[in-house]
Amino acid sequence: MKRWFIPIILFFTLTACATSPTGRSQLMLVSPEQAISASQEAYVQTLQPLQKEGKLDPDPATTARVREVTGRVIAQAIQLFPASRNWDWSVRVIDEPETVNAWCMAGGKMAVYTGLLNKVNPTDDELAQVMAHEVSHALANHTAEKMSMAMATQMGLMGVAVATQDSAYSGLAMSGGAMAAAMAITLPNSRTAETEADVIGIELAARAGYDPKAAVTLWEKMARVGGSSQPEFLSTHPSPGNRQANLSALADKMMPYYLQPGLRPVYQLR
Repeated sequence: MKRWFIPIILFFTLTACATSPTGRSQLMLVSPEQAISASQEAYVQTLQPLQKEGKLDPDPATTARVREVTGRVIAQAIQLFPASRNWDWSVRVIDEPETVNAWCMAGGKMAVYTGLLNKVNPTDDELAQVMAHEVSHALANHTAEKMSMAMATQMGLMGVAVATQDSAYSGLAMSGGAMAAAMAITLPNSRTAETEADVIGIELAARAGYDPKAAVTLWEKMARVGGSSQPEFLSTHPSPGNRQANLSALADKMMPYYLQPGLRPVYQLR
């Protein structure tokens, strides 16, 4: 069994690949469908205690604003990625004034924290960049990708346990898909994934009628708001030094989408 276990792990790791919307090769030991199912469960588990504490959607006007901006972004996401039409899209505002963060799980389960809204004080254009960026992580299957990386690590540890008969490694198993999905939104994204979400997100926001130049001012605000401590959003969204320059170049290319005449559709969120 020792002789065959590690080669089997390597086989699945090397063959379970997919292609991202930008053409990048992705490790996919967890399918997008599995990630969506696990995220639905994780979303409920994450929100239930917050609901009991009265921390969900504390201000109707704020929730309406978030849903309007996010709904316009989602409408464009569905046009560009038709499979996402079947997602059970949802966004909630979480009342945690010190948490500067937002996230989107696989399948369109989203949240934004009052800390981001109050400390960063984004314009609608800047808020659209936040939400479009998070939506892009879901569209590009980054949750499934991070879950797959965690699974590959776990399989490697199991291989070590089998090969060495060391029981210390065998206790490091994941405790289920929902936990893995919940952990995926707290783990740092790779720079490659961040660049991918930047490219997809700025286009979604521009198509939704939001100024793409706001992507640059948003990250300037994010960098300032932390002071000596780093906001949670930046800890899970590593920012290379040339990010603002890249976003500025992307913004110029996205201006034709932003300047298109006509009203933008709004996906009705619940």
